[in-house]
Amino acid sequence: MHVTLPDGKQLDLPDGATALDAAKAIGPRLAQDALAATANGELTDLMTPLPDGARITLVTKKNPGDAAALFRHSLSHALSMAVGEYYEAKGFPKEAVKRGVGPYIENGFYQDFDLPEPLREEDLPEIEKIMRDIIGRGLDIVRSDVGKQKALEQFGYDPYKVELISELPDDEPITFYAQGDYVDLCRGPHFPNTGKLPQAFKLMSTSGAYWRGNEKNPILQRVYGVAFATQKELDEYLRLLEEAKRRDHRRIGKEMDLFFTSEVIGPGLPLWLPGGATIRRELERFVVDKELAQGYQHVYTPIMAKSELYKISGHWDHYNEDMFPVMKMDEEELVLRPMNCPHHIQIYSHKPHSYRELPIKIAELGMMHRYEQSGQLTGLSRVREMTLNDAHIFCRPDQIQAELRAAIELIQDCYNVLGFTGFSYRLSLRDPNDTEKYFQDDEMWNSAEAQLREGLGKMGLEFYESPGDAAFYGPKVDIQVRSALGKDETLSTVQLDFLLPQKFELEYVAEDGSRQRPVMIHRGLLSTMERMTAFLIEQTAGNFPLWLAPRQVAIIPIADRHNDYAWELRNELHAAGLRVEVDDSSNRMQAKVREAELSRIPFMLIVGDKEQEAREVSLRERTAEGTQERKGVKFDDLKAELVKRRDTRA
Repeated sequence: MHVTLPDGKQLDLPDGATALDAAKAIGPRLAQDALAATANGELTDLMTPLPDGARITLVTKKNPGDAAALFRHSLSHALSMAVGEYYEAKGFPKEAVKRGVGPYIENGFYQDFDLPEPLREEDLPEIEKIMRDIIGRGLDIVRSDVGKQKALEQFGYDPYKVELISELPDDEPITFYAQGDYVDLCRGPHFPNTGKLPQAFKLMSTSGAYWRGNEKNPILQRVYGVAFATQKELDEYLRLLEEAKRRDHRRIGKEMDLFFTSEVIGPGLPLWLPGGATIRRELERFVVDKELAQGYQHVYTPIMAKSELYKISGHWDHYNEDMFPVMKMDEEELVLRPMNCPHHIQIYSHKPHSYRELPIKIAELGMMHRYEQSGQLTGLSRVREMTLNDAHIFCRPDQIQAELRAAIELIQDCYNVLGFTGFSYRLSLRDPNDTEKYFQDDEMWNSAEAQLREGLGKMGLEFYESPGDAAFYGPKVDIQVRSALGKDETLSTVQLDFLLPQKFELEYVAEDGSRQRPVMIHRGLLSTMERMTAFLIEQTAGNFPLWLAPRQVAIIPIADRHNDYAWELRNELHAAGLRVEVDDSSNRMQAKVREAELSRIPFMLIVGDKEQEAREVSLRERTAEGTQERKGVKFDDLKAELVKRRDTRA
């Protein structure tokens, strides 16, 4: 057999050769430094036979991060081995520890266990210590193929491994990986030796997890870890975790009294308190004003419909598991809607349309319901009831490019106001091999995908393609926004759809009198109100710009004799539409200032004798850089400044 190296050179090797054999053929130093390899672009280990003719690259200790998936997977085996040794040291037999799966995940790994007694969080440092000892032993990680019967004998004591093995084909070899006296059923790939694993890892937590994700199965104990190629990367990750805790919208939402959930109402159904409702209302006004200015027509549609509607659209086949159960009333089957688009299609089709009317842009702050699993619900960012800033554009084929541009430019305009920078564009395409998720019509998909590529190209926007992320009815442009914690979030999307107009037999009368099919563009401008609010809370850490802040101005009188002046100023600002409060409590001034700071009120107006005599205030403004102070500020000038900042959404 032969393989091709990155420089194009061919390397002749014995049949069944591995990447380690290839490294040895190049030189002993490379064989010593090699950690993993890629074969035809796929990451593999040094122990797995290479396919004949593969193009390979070798990953060495100079670039260990290129093999992160492998060392994270191997660390899950080190964790599994360490837990076994931990319980053996406590006097339990080796067979007392049973194991589920232990894959690598983003930034780390986990392993599921059925243990003779639960691990506690305080036990994790001891497990880490054993893992580091296993790394220090420099154990070779050895791959072997065994028959099904031998595999069942090896793991006869472990019902989870037996279940996995029993489902494998009888005539195919089963892969084991061993290090020292620890052996596990595993497809791999892995590092060649425990001594080459990085020490930059940390066990983070434990939790319960149903075996194979099925709530009818036993609950196993899952231990999570994170791992990186260098200590610097691990330290930065842990720093970001602490920052994430500081910015967690659930914590800030509780501190600022923005929203909560009630056990009596149910999980994933948040109640918006006055402060949170203010933020949401300002966002809704903002986006509706933007859409009306762009020719969108706002509508209201029901939050439920007959199940037949979603069977026609295709949502029933693709989203039925995420929908709330059917409600049977008389002879009808009603469901809470998971999507708004079928309702907007009904708005379009309730009367005939001429080509002159197109594009018709229908928008709504539409409430949707999805039955998310309880374990996935998170504050406002993952809920069961959500209100989507949704719109659907019905246009002629010759209008597609102009409408795509207008939709993307509107998103860019909103992002500019919200202060989002560093966003990118993902072209989400279908996976042509996935015949279950995607409607099978190559011509339709090729045309729609080409239209989106053309639109992004004409706008001069850089983008990357992501096969398999399209909606079932069409490709889309996802705008990826970088969060304050460095994660990409999809907040806005523009989707091109030739399918649903066909399913609902939509028409318009063309210039020549013929009946033609419109094209449909699905457009989400600011995500759901719930998710956008959660994102903004975390972006700002609760320090909202003036126009969004639930409490915009706090007026703090230094002494009781200044209360009347404080209320006079409050009434003037309130009349100008600002959200103002006076702290005329008996607390000392510094305590009042501290309370306003903890409440994240952007402007504090402090008034005493001097300010009252001159109709001035001493101003404390919260900014991204910290608190800025201005003394002797003319009140009338400040009022004009605040109104301008609010109106321009500065």
